[in-house]
Amino acid sequence: MTKILLLSHSKSMLNSLRERLNFENFATTEADNLPSATELCRTGHFDIAIVDGDFSAEEMGLPTIVLSRTPNIDSAIAALRHGAIDYLTPPFDMNRLLDTLRNITNDEECATHSATRRLCRQQHRNTNCATQPIIGTSTEIEHVRHMISRVAPSDARVLVLGENGTGKELVARWLHLKSNRATAPFVEVNCAAIPSELIESELFGHEKGSFTSAVRQRKGKFELADGGTLFMDEIGDMSLSAQAKVLRALQENKITRVGGDKDIPVDVRVVAATNKDIRNEIRLGHFREDLYHRLSVIEIDVPPLRERQGDIGLLVDHFITEICTRHEIDIKHIDNDAIDILSHCPWTGNIRELHNVVERLIILSDERITADSVRRYCHT
Repeated sequence: MTKILLLSHSKSMLNSLRERLNFENFATTEADNLPSATELCRTGHFDIAIVDGDFSAEEMGLPTIVLSRTPNIDSAIAALRHGAIDYLTPPFDMNRLLDTLRNITNDEECATHSATRRLCRQQHRNTNCATQPIIGTSTEIEHVRHMISRVAPSDARVLVLGENGTGKELVARWLHLKSNRATAPFVEVNCAAIPSELIESELFGHEKGSFTSAVRQRKGKFELADGGTLFMDEIGDMSLSAQAKVLRALQENKITRVGGDKDIPVDVRVVAATNKDIRNEIRLGHFREDLYHRLSVIEIDVPPLRERQGDIGLLVDHFITEICTRHEIDIKHIDNDAIDILSHCPWTGNIRELHNVVERLIILSDERITADSVRRYCHT
């Protein structure tokens, strides 16, 4: 059964949509604000979202139908550019809405969306349907958000720089969600996690029989990301031979599978990331300078947590809500002096370390997280 998320401030709209859609054998879940909808997406699975025009389609990370209460050509264009698959104005034509829903669930576009969602769930289990927000109000993180908004609508390649745990993948996901490719696949490959002898097969695919364990043809990440975004994490750890083939793919917009002789055209926006000093890697001969220039049309530096201490309180509150909800326990309160201690820790592991510490505090503390709890359980 198709599962639909309904998002509207209007109770009457939610009620009428629920009654008709349930009658038509659609399963519905309702939310009257964006945080609630985001949390429902995080903890459950939905096929489609129907939202009223007060909300942005791109926030949902789902095929979205927008119902606008005030007909406006500019808002219609904006909604469609940001990922909406249909835009209805009052008086709402329920038959058209039902036709759109049936088309989504029956046609090949739905299969593409479903495959994309499955991939997202496999690669990022904590954010099933919605990408986490970028938390913070510091000047440093506002600059990152500004860069994403400016760069995302273009097809320019982006190199995301920053220490481990700063949120480089999150920046890449928002670059995708705010781009014109948002409804196409977002495919991730961690170049450091794949042995050098397998990286070319992982990126470009292989033909059956091209090596001992190649028992069938397999598409690589470039093909899987066709029309969408390929996020190449830890690009600085890629072998020089693989770098040469990536350079060719970027120059010619085509790839060749391992063991094959056929050029396959690909339309992929590459976002790369590294925690290394890439210019020093070039000086050492570990990274190709020509590939660097291909990848770094735009560079976004993600600041370490120690440079945005004012955001730590907001991050802690966000993590407490997320973790308590995931563990199905009451939201715990954290004292201000506990926040103050956390704000002055070095956080060498950055946001990833902070998240782990907050989870530890939630599990081991009593009803409140106090300064004593932090001193006892925080080993940063």
